[in-house]
Amino acid sequence: MKKMLVVGSINMDIVNKVEKHPLPGETIAGRGVSYIPGGKGANQAVAAAKAGGDVTIVGAVGNDAFAKELTASLRKYGVKTEAILTKETSSGLAFITVDAKGENTIILSGGANIELTPEDLALYLNRLENYELLLLQNELHTNTNEWLITEAKKRGVSIFWNPAPAYKIPKELLAKIDTLIINETETEVITGVKIESRNDAEKAAILLMENGVCNVLITLGTKGSYFYGKNREMVHTEAYRVDAADTTAAGDTFIGAYAQATVMNLSTTEALQFASASAAIAVTRFGAQQSSPTKEEIEEFLSQHNNSLN
Repeated sequence: MKKMLVVGSINMDIVNKVEKHPLPGETIAGRGVSYIPGGKGANQAVAAAKAGGDVTIVGAVGNDAFAKELTASLRKYGVKTEAILTKETSSGLAFITVDAKGENTIILSGGANIELTPEDLALYLNRLENYELLLLQNELHTNTNEWLITEAKKRGVSIFWNPAPAYKIPKELLAKIDTLIINETETEVITGVKIESRNDAEKAAILLMENGVCNVLITLGTKGSYFYGKNREMVHTEAYRVDAADTTAAGDTFIGAYAQATVMNLSTTEALQFASASAAIAVTRFGAQQSSPTKEEIEEFLSQHNNSLN
């Protein structure tokens, strides 16, 4: 089986359910709190593993009570965890508020994730050639992430990057990316183009590709996604309509499933449908990692919606 390496964040999500999000200065009553393993790196690794992948994660946890549970959760869902380091600090924490409509707000405290250094990652560089794909996000220190992208490019590894939280990315770094996966907000931060239409998405994608990115995938939540390929391929995928319970990990689930679908050599259209189905299932469930579906659940969903993978 072809393998995927995820280098990214591992967090404990502290989730408060509320009727509505508070206004500035307002105190409201919560409707329950949960402690749920998360982090963009961990969530995407789990989504890919549950979608059928052979996935290893490189990351860091702290020396606190959360560390053991965070690592155990990854193993439970099939992610290989031998490359997780322990730092003398707190584990990463995400403080999440989910309202009655399933919409969320998130405050992120990086903890051990921010302390992962190039020196920590150097041990794994010689193993990169063993992986079909390297999947990255933006919840590590910027210098660490950019160093890893440069080193992976030297070794000819396919790099999928979800630069969230977003920042203005240097042109020389964009030129090293095989597939950039970004939502509407991230697209505007990176390109300056506000996404309000298909033409806007195409304009932003062309700007990114002119700066060297091979493939651009812009996710639009309930409006689906736009893919622009290096051969001028354009694919618009509609989102499946479901009753959302919690959108916390929808984007991470989509990205992990999409990365795995490409490792499985599905066509672009099939891979996007696979990812969209995965995200649709995830938002009907509460939480992050436990909400992402298995490969069998995704295929069953697609079959029911007349989009089988054939």
